[in-house]
Amino acid sequence: MVTYIIRRLIGAVIMLLIVSMATFAIFFLVPQIAGATPEGMASRYVGRTASAETAKLAAERLGFNDPLIVQYGRFVKGVVAGAEYDYGPGVEKCPAPCLGYSFITRQPVFPDLMNRLPVTFSLAIGAAVIWLLAGVGIGVLSALRRGSFFDRAAMTVALAGVSLPIFFTGLVSLLVFAYGNPFSWAAQGGHYTTFLDSPVQWAYNLILPWVTLAFLFAATYARLTRAGMLETMNEDYIRTARAKGLGERKVIVKHGLRGALTPIITVFGLDFGLLIGGAVLTESAYSLPGLGKYAVDAITNQDLPKVMGVTLLAAVFVVIANLIVDLLYAVVDPRVRLA
Repeated sequence: MVTYIIRRLIGAVIMLLIVSMATFAIFFLVPQIAGATPEGMASRYVGRTASAETAKLAAERLGFNDPLIVQYGRFVKGVVAGAEYDYGPGVEKCPAPCLGYSFITRQPVFPDLMNRLPVTFSLAIGAAVIWLLAGVGIGVLSALRRGSFFDRAAMTVALAGVSLPIFFTGLVSLLVFAYGNPFSWAAQGGHYTTFLDSPVQWAYNLILPWVTLAFLFAATYARLTRAGMLETMNEDYIRTARAKGLGERKVIVKHGLRGALTPIITVFGLDFGLLIGGAVLTESAYSLPGLGKYAVDAITNQDLPKVMGVTLLAAVFVVIANLIVDLLYAVVDPRVRLA
């Protein structure tokens, strides 16, 4: 078990290194392959209205004329130990971990990301609890009542949940449940209160985004759980457990559901990691000041360092989520520990 954990930790470190290379390539190598000049890349930092001489001087000071391996080393050093950006008019310091420096707002990107992270994390954790309980529960009941009215109705609703885009369900839910009409009971978009300030207000402001986001994911998890349970309940060890006289509830929960959890854990790790990196559509629909909304605003304003910071942070969360999933395999499935 210890060897398994160490091997996964080493794999996660290697993956983070690969992620940093890929992020650097997307924002620095690909533009050069597409024909961007060092002066053109520097104009993103000093402004597109800057003169050619100013852009050339900024490109030299920012190191865009250096070999790519040198630029990548400077990029990694900035993440680990901080960086200084000498773009001509002045020198801007970016403390570690430096995921970029916005020359539009004159602020390092990482503190902005940390300020937005609690909003996205609150949205993701609340929605995850709802979609896991609803999706897995409905999937188990549908598998045990295969072919019944409940099974067909649940799978029909699940198909609708998978098919409807989040920006559509989000706007419809706001129209029906938030804005002035007889069914209004939820908070309108754009409001967020921290959990420490008021747990009740925190939940009230997020309940509608939670339900909207959970509706999409619960549909997927219901279908996935149903398929896994139908396959697992026909295994030989299930018949053996019943032959031993175990109660049906124990057979279903301890043996059936546990055997069907492996693909669910895999998908959940990826989904939750991506959501922590930014629930772009949900945050935009409800005007929540999280990482997703931050990324959209950065793209709209063509603020490249912010986009790069969000991309790198989201990739880190996905890698961490996959590491946790790998470790959970050993807890859920004894065959992993034996292997």
